Amino acid sequence: MMRTLPFLTASAALLLCACGDSATNTPSEPVEPPPAELTAPSFSLAWSEYPSWSTFGVAHEVGLVNGKKGEMGEIEKKWNVDLVLKEADYDSCITLYGSGQVDAAALTNMDSLPPSLSLPTVAILPTSTSVGADALIVTEGITDIKQLKGKPVYGLALTVSEYTFARNLELLGEKEADYTFSNMDPAAAAIAMQQKQDNYDAIVVWNPFVLETLNKRADVHVLFDSSTIPGEIIDMVVVSQAALDRPGGEAFANAVADTFYAINARIEDPATRDDTLVALGHKFSHLDLESMKKVVEQTRFYKTPADALALFTGPDLPGVMDKVLAFENGHGMLDSQPTIGYGADDPAAAVSFRFDPTYIQNVMPEPAPEPQAVESPAAVPPSAAKAPQRKAPAPGLKGPAKGKKRR
Repeated sequence: MMRTLPFLTASAALLLCACGDSATNTPSEPVEPPPAELTAPSFSLAWSEYPSWSTFGVAHEVGLVNGKKGEMGEIEKKWNVDLVLKEADYDSCITLYGSGQVDAAALTNMDSLPPSLSLPTVAILPTSTSVGADALIVTEGITDIKQLKGKPVYGLALTVSEYTFARNLELLGEKEADYTFSNMDPAAAAIAMQQKQDNYDAIVVWNPFVLETLNKRADVHVLFDSSTIPGEIIDMVVVSQAALDRPGGEAFANAVADTFYAINARIEDPATRDDTLVALGHKFSHLDLESMKKVVEQTRFYKTPADALALFTGPDLPGVMDKVLAFENGHGMLDSQPTIGYGADDPAAAVSFRFDPTYIQNVMPEPAPEPQAVESPAAVPPSAAKAPQRKAPAPGLKGPAKGKKRR
């Protein structure tokens, strides 16, 4: 006790000094709440270089979001959620998402189905569709698809490249079994054709490899491309159902959609269009402005919520997914059959993959007030004037490549 009593006495004396006379003390300072960056729920999104997915990288650069954990841009503050951006190769995005290392990923409709078998998945946002961005390029002597029988056609197997090839054969009345699709990294296939290596007479690649190859060889041309199957190759953002069910999950999905449309607004604005396209081009294989203008023609963005809702709630999407499922089943890409749902009302537990328009609807701008016919102020007293009325909101309406593989 001899070692503790002095300490207790000193402590009591300090306490008395600190308290003093209540009449002479100043009030304590109010405790500031912690900043939103420290309290907002955090969610991660994996994205790779592709025109409509590079929008997230550009959004970080212009301050709409801050992709670093614990820091927030204006859209994140608006929704009170911390959006953590993880840029990676496309095949790495598939792996990160499928293994649960990220909450969301920018993937195609094709590549979203396999991971959904073990990780219930929700498509929250379509970003673009390929309308010529995936193409079969052939040398000048080839003018008919039948000339490719017996010749290797190089491209990345079990991806949108092989899907584009198979679907166009079907449209032409040809049998896929009569043709040879040889697995090859798209960058390597493009370089082989550009360098005029022997036996590289046909490749199926996506942009930027399509534009690069056509620009470097005047004696090659497109035999067919994805413009024959508009709306079938869909670039999207998908989120795990588990992430959406966490506190802040809906706000995260809203923030992702809000960010995408904010960059699209900059593309549509003549004052910021060129700078935004240049920024996207820098993220997407360092393409210049003129090349990016061509790219966004061939990669058609779902640039407004109305465009996205037309896809997600329209009559054609189930038929598209039936075709995608048929391709994946026919090429051994699925261990079992995924179940696909459409709309927010589908019970989450009943499907492995769901297209949900909720988050697109959440960020739709409120309709402008309807103009009202107003009589002369002299004839209508102020008390009789009607307030403008607002319309109701719109109703609910595979294989890894070498190097940096882009979708």
